[in-house]
Amino acid sequence: MTVLDLLIARPEGHLGHRAGWLRAAVLGANDGLVSTSSLMVGVAAASDTQVSAVLTAGFAGLAAGAMAMAAGEWVSVSSQSDVEQADLDLERRHLAADPEGELEELTQIYQHRGLSRGLAEQVARELHQDDPLAAHARDELGQHETTRARPVQAAVASATSFTLGGLIPFLGMLGPATGTARILLIVAVTVLGLTLAGFLGARAAGAGVARPLLRVVLGGSAAMAITAGVGQLVGVAGV
Repeated sequence: MTVLDLLIARPEGHLGHRAGWLRAAVLGANDGLVSTSSLMVGVAAASDTQVSAVLTAGFAGLAAGAMAMAAGEWVSVSSQSDVEQADLDLERRHLAADPEGELEELTQIYQHRGLSRGLAEQVARELHQDDPLAAHARDELGQHETTRARPVQAAVASATSFTLGGLIPFLGMLGPATGTARILLIVAVTVLGLTLAGFLGARAAGAGVARPLLRVVLGGSAAMAITAGVGQLVGVAGV
């Protein structure tokens, strides 16, 4: 067996099929960490707030955020799915009304990709004999099964990861610290969680670790700092 045979036989392990759920999961985990910790830090910074008040705010934010993320992902990805289906319906009508015109359109697509006219015609005709709608969906519309919009999958991934990420800041409440020390502990635990989330997200995506990790940590830290500042201002103002 030649090297070429081995390369053809061995799966290349591309990661495009993870795009839908991975985007929702990474967004959910990051949002869960940042929004829950920011809410807890903001409440704690407002005044000498009781532990119960900080915990109540945190859990309320966790529940509301998870449901909001699930609903938002479901609505957003459902809209994408509707657009994909509308394009397929339009293409189906075009194929029924003008099959030869659609065949020529597919032929020109393959010509633009580097095939000779004769070979492009042959490929287009064979694909039209098999499943013309699938050929046009893939090569004209850019729709692939691995990247198809999946609203339920995105909603579940987002809500689950939000909940898991949002639970991490509560670890900062387990220590005996009070006041500013408690805030710093929540922030420290959250930064560790953001570091882990950034690392796992980069690894799952098959990308380099440094840039995604730095992006996640800096963005989350900035959100906590701003929220803490707002909480402090509100507390000082006595609102």
